[in-house]
Amino acid sequence: MRLLLIHTGGTIGMAPGPEGLRPVEGLVEGALAALLPPDALLETHVFSPLLDSANVGPRHWNDMLSAIRAHPDLPVIITHGTDTMAFTGAALTQALAGETRRIILCGSMVPLGEGGDAEGNLQLALDAALAPGAGVHLAFAGHLLPAAGLVKHDSHAADSFRAQPQAEAAPPRRRDFDAARRLAILTLSPGMTAELLSAALSVLDGAVLRVFGSGTAMEDPAILGALAEAVAAGKRLRAVSQCEAGGLTPGTYAAGAGLWSTGIENGGLETPEAALIHLWLT
Repeated sequence: MRLLLIHTGGTIGMAPGPEGLRPVEGLVEGALAALLPPDALLETHVFSPLLDSANVGPRHWNDMLSAIRAHPDLPVIITHGTDTMAFTGAALTQALAGETRRIILCGSMVPLGEGGDAEGNLQLALDAALAPGAGVHLAFAGHLLPAAGLVKHDSHAADSFRAQPQAEAAPPRRRDFDAARRLAILTLSPGMTAELLSAALSVLDGAVLRVFGSGTAMEDPAILGALAEAVAAGKRLRAVSQCEAGGLTPGTYAAGAGLWSTGIENGGLETPEAALIHLWLT
């Protein structure tokens, strides 16, 4: 039995240093090796340097995908920081759609060896990785969550993740990420000016727009004009709700009519992270 560990960094593999928590090489690898059954062989792909997940982005997702595809027959555990776990979960779920792989993400709020959640999360990840089935999941706080629609809803609690239901991911047009594409998540807010929105869209190739409720926006001709102009210029704009759950239902309120007339895409139930990955891969 063989298992691939991709260690990207994050709190789980840190230890106290003179200036605070810092990554420690070998900590995660040793902890997982100690949990393996006697007949198991651990293969590793360790990022260098190890990353705080705040620094994870498209080129790192490509690195993870390359390592996964270089070991086509192995289940995979990916240790990762929690701050961008939702982005990585969506990235791997969508990029690997249609591929029969068993991928388990794992992180923690407290490092290994500090009496917190790390050991339990790592054991759960190992048990999940060696179980039958396919898909990308997060092992965290006693739960195995589908990684497609992760939401980090608490910045400190051990049970800090939820998973919002997502439509089943179709095999994407692209299987990796173009790091040169300029994409971002923008949020509508009362009083936002069209000039601000236009300035942001002018330097982007596309954007996820977090709109109100089930799909409304301010009925400001300048705001709506900025969105329509961006769509007409070939920029991909995809709408999602600012609400964590429930998604969008265009046509429910008259206040949304102007928004949908701009040609913006309907992200439906997608989380902002999932919608951003959708733009990257389609």
